[in-house]
Amino acid sequence: MAEEVSVLTKATVRMRRSGRVLELVGALRRGGKDRLQVISDFDRTLSRFAYNGKQCPSSHNILDNSKVISEECQPELKALHKHYYPIEIDPRRTIEEKLPDMVEWWTKAHDLLCQQKIQKFQIAEVVRESSAMLREGYRTFFDTLYQNSVPLLIFSAGIGDVLEEIIRQKKVFHPNIHIVSNYMDFDKDGFLQGFQGQLIHTYNKNSSTCKNSGYFQQLQGKTNVLLLGDTMGDLTMADGVPGLENILKIGFLNDKVEEQRESYMDAYDIVLEKDETLDVVNGLLQDILHWRDGVGIHGS
Repeated sequence: MAEEVSVLTKATVRMRRSGRVLELVGALRRGGKDRLQVISDFDRTLSRFAYNGKQCPSSHNILDNSKVISEECQPELKALHKHYYPIEIDPRRTIEEKLPDMVEWWTKAHDLLCQQKIQKFQIAEVVRESSAMLREGYRTFFDTLYQNSVPLLIFSAGIGDVLEEIIRQKKVFHPNIHIVSNYMDFDKDGFLQGFQGQLIHTYNKNSSTCKNSGYFQQLQGKTNVLLLGDTMGDLTMADGVPGLENILKIGFLNDKVEEQRESYMDAYDIVLEKDETLDVVNGLLQDILHWRDGVGIHGS
């Protein structure tokens, strides 16, 4: 059935309910750009998980592995990752079971960062010197949304200052982008002293952490959502959308593919296995935004 949307025939695509996916794509087409908003995770969703067999850094990793972190602190941050990451992606544990561990991980990591005398001006340099990479096709993705006035909410449990700087350095930080993330709080001398607002971790990315921004209220009528994520915690990112009509959920399955395939296919409409590109997302956007013009990929 995926032949109606040719990009869904890509080898990396898995779908439990292909008929339902085509129905959703049809609904998003009919709504067009006036009804559409995109809500996306950042780390390992818009950024790459791996390149040439080597894992790419998340926005936290970029800081953890940089020269602004002392030699004493780096092993401590790595030890936290080694202990908590397997818990984060363990398919045998429920989200409720993982919650205390995630809060503990983020809190300990942020406390360590605050001891490091990180200065605001160093963030751009740290990003420039890192091996951070956005997924192939990122420019088409960001530019297409901007050119069609489609709002993009990036909802991230990473470090807002770092991921924003990555996007700026790639020259795709357009005015249609809004970011909800863990932003650093600097003192009057420009040193990191804490993080602003409520802690956002993998499993509390929902309306409770987004409600104070008033973001969704500004988007009345944007009742169709394309949601992009890479964890089970990303599935709730659209919870605060008022009058939500249609939501198409695309999940990047980057790691432990065999163990997690079934749960991802149950949860996401489209699962992309070890796909380091935004090809499928970009193909769907072209189809949704341009099918009325006869230049979409419907039937191609």
